[in-house]
Amino acid sequence: MSGDVCLDLVVRNARIATGSDVFNADIGIANGVIVMLGAQLPRGAREIDAAGRWVLPGGVDAHCHLDQPTGDGSVMADDFASGTRSAACGGTTTVIPFACQQRGGTLQAAVDDYHRRAQALALIDYAFHLIVTDPTPDVLERELPALIARGYTSFKIYMTYDALKLNDRQILDLLAIARRERAMTMIHAENADCIAWLTERMLARGLTAPSYHALSRVPVVEREATHRAISLSEMLDTPVLIVHVSGREAIEQIQQAQWRGAPIYAETCPQYLFLTEDDLALEGFEGAKCICSPPPRDAANQDAVWRALDHGVFSVFSSDHAPFRFDGPHGKKAYGEQATFDKVPNGIPGLETRLALLFSEGVLAGRIDVNRFVEMTSTGPAKLYGLHPRKGTIAIGSDADLVIWDTFEPRPIRNADLHHNVDYTPYEGRLVRAWPGITISRGDAVWQRDTGFVADAPGRGQFLPCERPVALHRSRRERKTGGSVFPWLEALGM
Repeated sequence: MSGDVCLDLVVRNARIATGSDVFNADIGIANGVIVMLGAQLPRGAREIDAAGRWVLPGGVDAHCHLDQPTGDGSVMADDFASGTRSAACGGTTTVIPFACQQRGGTLQAAVDDYHRRAQALALIDYAFHLIVTDPTPDVLERELPALIARGYTSFKIYMTYDALKLNDRQILDLLAIARRERAMTMIHAENADCIAWLTERMLARGLTAPSYHALSRVPVVEREATHRAISLSEMLDTPVLIVHVSGREAIEQIQQAQWRGAPIYAETCPQYLFLTEDDLALEGFEGAKCICSPPPRDAANQDAVWRALDHGVFSVFSSDHAPFRFDGPHGKKAYGEQATFDKVPNGIPGLETRLALLFSEGVLAGRIDVNRFVEMTSTGPAKLYGLHPRKGTIAIGSDADLVIWDTFEPRPIRNADLHHNVDYTPYEGRLVRAWPGITISRGDAVWQRDTGFVADAPGRGQFLPCERPVALHRSRRERKTGGSVFPWLEALGM
């Protein structure tokens, strides 16, 4: 080994796992990038002995909400400082939150506003998804294509929520742009009219408690919208990702589409593995802590999500972190403790607990292997959103984003130990057997569990323009041979 090699950091005796491999090696880092993998690497300016512990790629949380304007009087508790600090302490080194277009406003205004919110505060690296709520002709033909070309290569659309939802024709317009520009479309799939119909009738009967949130969004509501989103995607032969899938009925729709060869991807979240609808029925107003959409289901649906994780249905495991405080005037109690379930801000915190929960109950419990864990929490989202191989893997040339994992006897999660700005965690008291021992972001240790060290470096996080996920847009016409597969698209010159 040449004595001229100058390494800033060497992580020694690492038990490394990527999305496909497991091997033992030292990791050599220079200028924030992995430059060497091997045995007995030269000495670095700094050294960390992993001592045979798992060393995995830093987590990529590809679905989280930080400091996002809501428009309903509620205020998210985490800005980019507290949110990215919490993420780092939970082993996440890249976050992708949402720049949300306000109706009547422009996408560019949303992006500019979000950069102002992030750039001086983020501790770790970040990219932005867009949320399109007002697809005007100018947005479709000028703004959105221009932003995609500049590295905002994914956008989310909603089929529910009055302030956000789009109709099928608007969704088709956006899918056509995504097809042409090679962007990734994320879809929140729930049927808005069904939810409104159920909600109105429940409220009329005085059924207002948090537990009725789950009954207003029954599984068939998600199943129908998932089927419709898949149908629109197949009509234009362009990939979509169905976000926060909650249970068996939506999973079946996704599996059937994937078996047909349709370009359908899916994401799920911790709440669908570790919470149930019973958590919404806690005494008094406590159930409001677990209101999110889609809601947690029952134990049978939890099992269906676990099976789908193991069988490869899901490409992404995200937190869907939506941080509203329980107490105070701008969170879950924005309309008081007697608020009807439809007035409670939707969302739960989960940035910091996402990886420890899945590693403990997935990998250590034998439900998924470590490669599947890495694929869903890091490599998969990095690939889908155009950040791989810079992010999401341990390879020469990749950013030195690493997590050295500690394992131990079961210990409870306590909100008092977390680093977000939320006054509760829905996972309070749940036992975990692992936690990130050291989180390294571009070669810098930003979290060490044994000392409680968290880097005080707001603004060190870098914005990441994303590549277009071109490989995902390889059409079914290109995947098959002989004959016309989509004659209507050919007729339209698409």
